[in-house]
Parts: sequence; structure tokens; C-alpha cells
Amino acid sequence: MAEGTRSKNPRVARRQRGDADADPGSARRKAAALESEQSPRRALDLLIRPTRAEIDLAALGRNIAAIRQLAPRAEILAIVKANAYGHGAVIIARALERERVKMLGVALIEEGIELRNAGVRSPILVLGGSYEGGYDLMVAHKLTPTVFRPEHLESLASAARRAGSTASAHLKIDSGMGRIGVLPQDLDAFLDRAAHFPQIRIDGLLSHFASADLENRDFTRQQVECFRDAHARMRARGLRPSWRHLSNSAGVIDLPQARDGLELNMVRPGIMLYGLYPAAWLRGTAALEPVLAWRTAVTHVKRVGAGTPISYGSTWRAPRESVIATLPMGYADGYSRRYSNRAQVLIRGRRANVVGRVCMDMSMADVTDIPDVRVGDEVVLLGEQGEERISAEELADLAQTIHYEVICAVGARVPRVVRSSTR
Repeated sequence: MAEGTRSKNPRVARRQRGDADADPGSARRKAAALESEQSPRRALDLLIRPTRAEIDLAALGRNIAAIRQLAPRAEILAIVKANAYGHGAVIIARALERERVKMLGVALIEEGIELRNAGVRSPILVLGGSYEGGYDLMVAHKLTPTVFRPEHLESLASAARRAGSTASAHLKIDSGMGRIGVLPQDLDAFLDRAAHFPQIRIDGLLSHFASADLENRDFTRQQVECFRDAHARMRARGLRPSWRHLSNSAGVIDLPQARDGLELNMVRPGIMLYGLYPAAWLRGTAALEPVLAWRTAVTHVKRVGAGTPISYGSTWRAPRESVIATLPMGYADGYSRRYSNRAQVLIRGRRANVVGRVCMDMSMADVTDIPDVRVGDEVVLLGEQGEERISAEELADLAQTIHYEVICAVGARVPRVVRSSTR
């Protein structure tokens, strides 16, 4: 409750007036405590430590526009699983609703419930299927399951009967990913089984590309044909799934036949929503802008003599008299221990080497060649500062992983802060 405001509750207001007459400072403290009780907030979202992930929703909107330019006749099922690839699922989902995407995609029931609890009303597809007991939750929260096993049909129909409703589902065909989905040779038997459950409407057909990010398109084209065959077999039975989707980000960018807006009338962008390309060879093929920037600030600066060891194991020793900056973030925040003695950060528009082992909560940088670094100076871990930029791809190369993992790893204790657009 801001200073100078009064509660609308008469009893609380009377108490506030009495407290204010006796001790104005005490009144403010009690009002703040009352506000905390009335409007609980996740403590880790408070901006106390300078480490934060800045989310540029204007860039997200421009990425949506780029997707629509590539697939003008297809609707968008925007993937917000894994905390929206580390960007903050609730923040991103609300922004995507304002962009009028048709549907949202999550991996887990729990992720869908989180969005519903935050007031997100768009249709939500649970891509990973369900587990025992999950179908009642999906029906209650109006989440659409992905089905691919006979017991999925039975459990979903039972949940719909208990709720006195019908339920929509999307059927997944395994066209070559080899992970989940009905195998093509089992599709007819699965559809026979589905016909016994009038409580279920198969409203979508989907599959997933295994190699769309590879320049060799042979296997991807086989998957497209497998999908089309499955759709034809459904239509032969009188089934008309409203949504047919196969394209991930790579398919959206470079596979027009998988986003024709006719047989394949929906696309499922994931990584490209967040301004990153699914593969190096696709960079620059669409107008994408990174949505997340990861920043912190210097909390300690010291000058050390040549030979001084830094951090656990003394894996780095100053080769000369050096200036070392301490940063309040570490591997518990998702900044990989593999960046130890390898990564760089940006301070005052220049690159500084991360030195010594990345700790759980802190890391150190050698700022000897950057003049006048002070406590409070902004540090960029991922993103731009001046003319320099640290990319997710750069960090992924250092950690011998993929850029998907870099952004998904940004930890839960790093607050996501919406940044005002500079455009």
C-alpha cells in the first residue's frame, strides 16, 4: 500500500487513523505489513539483488509479426513451455494473448494450470500428454490434452463424464521423431478405439519434426508425407480435425509446405518467438530480435598482486597486478559452471574475462583493462551493451551445449522484468 493511501476496509482504516495520530512511522510500517499480507508476492521477484532478466515485449511482438509474414495463412500455436524458454511463462503468455495468437503450448499440466491461475484464458495444448490423475485437472482447467495411447482416451472420457462435459484433444502421430505419438501402423486401431468415446472430440492432429533444423531435407519431407497420410486416413473416416500442425521454428522459416494454411493450418514456433534461430545456417533468414537480456551489477572491486588465486581450486591466478570485480550471480542462477575461465561479460561497453570458477552465488571478472570500474556498474551476461554483444549461441559454444539450454537455464530466483521498448 503506497504511503498516503487508505484501506477501503473501514475497520482497517480506523486502525490506520489511530496509529497515524500516535506514530506516523509506525502507521506506515503496519500499512506495509498489511499490504504484504493482502497481496502476497513471490519474494524472489523483488528487485533487491541487481541480477535480473529483462524481457522486451516489443521485440516479442515484432517476432510474432515476422512469423505471420512467413506463414500468413496459418494460425499460431505459441510454445511457452519451460517457463517460456526461460523468459517467464506468465509474462509471455499475457503478451501473446494481446498479440491474438490462437493457442498456447505447454509441456506439462502444471504449466497449464500456472497460466490459468494467472488469468490466461487462451486455449492451451498440453503437448506432453498426461499422467495418472491428470485428466480431471485438464478438464477442470480447460486444458487440451495430446493423446496417443488408448488409456489416454479412456481416462479423458472418464474425466469428461465426471465433469458432465465433453473434451477436445489433439492426436499426435509419430512421423519419425521416435519419442511419443501413435505409430502410423497403429493409427487405424487407435481411431477405432476413439470412436467408442463420444465424450471426446479429436480436434487436432499434430506431429513433430526431428531434423527440420538440418540442411538435408530428405527425412523432413518424409515426415510431411507421413502426416498428410494420417490426415487423409482421418478424413476417410469422416473426422475433420480443426487444427493440423507440424512446423516448429525451423519449419516456419524454411519449409513452406508445412505452413500452407490449408492442410497444415497452424504453426508451432518456439525458439524463434524469443528471437533466436533454431540453427546457425538459418540465421538472418527472418527478422528476429532477442527478447531476453540478462544483467547484473558489480558488487565488489579489489586490486590484487600478481599470482593471487581467485575462487575455488585456485584455477586462475593473476598474471600481473590485476583488478577483479565480483558479480552477484552464479550457477544457482543458471550461469553455468562451464563458463569458468572461459566466458566474458560486458562492463562499460567492453568485454571482461570471467576468471576463477563460477560459484553458486557469485562470479568474478578481470577488469584490469577497463578503466575506473566501480561498485554498481552494470554487467551484461547475455545481451548488448554499447557496441558489444554476448549471444546465447556464444555461451552455448563455451558450455558445449545448445542455445535452447542457455536461455531455459536462467534460474527461478532471477526476477523477470519487463523492459520498456526503445523503439
